[in-house]
Amino acid sequence: MKWLSTSAAIAGLLSQVAYGAPRFAKRQNSTAWTAQEWDAIVVGAGTAGIIVADRLSEAGKKTLLLELGGLSYGITGSTEKPAWLNGTDLSRVDVPGLYKSIFNGGTDLLCPSDVVNAFQACTIGGNSAINAGLYFQPPASDWDDYHPEGWKSADVKDATQRLLDTQPSVTTYSQDGEYYMQTGYEEAKKWLVDAAGFSDVSFNEEPDSKDKVFGRPVYNYINGQRGGPTRTYLQNALSRSNFRLQIGARVRHINHVRGVASSITVEIEGSSIKIPLSPTGRIILSAGAIASPGLLMHSGIGPNETIAQLSAAGLIPNNSSSWVVNSLVGEGLFDNPNTFIELSAPTIESYVQDYNNPIPADRDLYLSTRSGPYAFASQTSAFWAYMPNPDGTKTGVQGTIDSSGHGEYGNNHTVTLNVYGTSGLGSAGRVILSQDGNFIPGPSSDIYYTDPRDAENIAEFIYFIFQALPPSTPESLAADGLTPLNIPQNSTVEEIRTYITTPSEYAVGAVQHWSSSCRIGKCVDADTKVIGTKNIHVVDASIVSPLTVNPQFGVMVAAEKGAERILETWKSGIEISL
Repeated sequence: MKWLSTSAAIAGLLSQVAYGAPRFAKRQNSTAWTAQEWDAIVVGAGTAGIIVADRLSEAGKKTLLLELGGLSYGITGSTEKPAWLNGTDLSRVDVPGLYKSIFNGGTDLLCPSDVVNAFQACTIGGNSAINAGLYFQPPASDWDDYHPEGWKSADVKDATQRLLDTQPSVTTYSQDGEYYMQTGYEEAKKWLVDAAGFSDVSFNEEPDSKDKVFGRPVYNYINGQRGGPTRTYLQNALSRSNFRLQIGARVRHINHVRGVASSITVEIEGSSIKIPLSPTGRIILSAGAIASPGLLMHSGIGPNETIAQLSAAGLIPNNSSSWVVNSLVGEGLFDNPNTFIELSAPTIESYVQDYNNPIPADRDLYLSTRSGPYAFASQTSAFWAYMPNPDGTKTGVQGTIDSSGHGEYGNNHTVTLNVYGTSGLGSAGRVILSQDGNFIPGPSSDIYYTDPRDAENIAEFIYFIFQALPPSTPESLAADGLTPLNIPQNSTVEEIRTYITTPSEYAVGAVQHWSSSCRIGKCVDADTKVIGTKNIHVVDASIVSPLTVNPQFGVMVAAEKGAERILETWKSGIEISL
């Protein structure tokens, strides 16, 4: 969702270039679209919003999908790319091996600082256009243990299948069938499977197995290129005459009276425009776990103190009689607490994918056959375990191993293990607005390790797996096997706990897996409708409780299920009127 000042020019690109066929532009609803009434206005063309908009338009609803940002994949017309991709229809987004280059900035794919106080994508595809593409199916227990009635594993089974039918998952990434950058994988397998007793599994075949399991990552790639809803769902939606995608559109607020929305106010090329809903229309916020609650607050929906502060600054369009006080808007914001552990072994050969100057043979292999080191992000293995708690609950812990070292550990024999807590953590914060007069949404300062049990569980997990490593110190490396460099192998649980909770380049870093800030049964009801409103919904990572796995797959399931639930509200004949 990135603001672009040339939305008219971009709209021209969309019709002429972006989707490679004029029929898409012709089928898009394009006649005075700002004055038309829409059955559904979806805010945010990201991981969830694209899916929701596709399913609603498929059901015959006249659907407008608004995106603050601009072009991303080559199929959207983006030309942001390194020189070695010139002459192809690829953008930087399409090449899985270029994903880490996003973190260096200097791209139009990221949200500007006046939109959200976090590292997030503002572009067609949202975070699915900039992440690694990891695509792990959550275990059934994530739905059964952490979500309310109507959202249990049996309830989302059909939604999960629809997702997989549209966007399959892959465990073979390089189109030549080979695996690359495997020295770290082989050492990790010796450590975790042979020595620590983890099971070597196929995560696709055993999605519910997440305790002491190890295997190859699962991605959402399509024929050696980045997949995601832009490549699948969006292409379906663009073929319909009752659907429109509008980029360069910054939504300022929802216009409503006591939770009954009638229109939405959007800035386009500096002009403020009200776009109306049909008499039975719905607004669906899919702007992400930070931006969606922020937009609700700016619309007079949220905690009373926050709304009052915005009103005093003249930033809410309606008076207090029209507010919807919902203290749980923004509450429970979650991100995975992570720690980088640098691992070295004599057998490891590090590999760093280079944005501008890839190794010529690897460059040519990718360009000719979509094979080689650039055909996947860089994660070579993943593993999970659960740590039991005295009250009978469990805390999930995940590890992924990259192809190179991090920070000062750039030796050719080094790779990075990223360990983070997942489901069952007790720590969470909330979405807050900046106090600089701009009221930009962002995370509170208490996201990580506010529940001491979280740090204890993660530290005990690291201690446990370290016991399966050969004895070593950072000064005296093991002759055979892996040596941890930044946390010594012989560290105590307390020493590990202190390290992982002390902010550094390697600890207490944001993974940017923001979720859970408008949870089902608390902030929204089972139909994803914001509690206290009549026709305002949220469908994105905000409504999903913390998952055992990377959130992308679960968010896409939630989008499928959310669209299904919203369509049912139309069938029920609920009247919406001011």
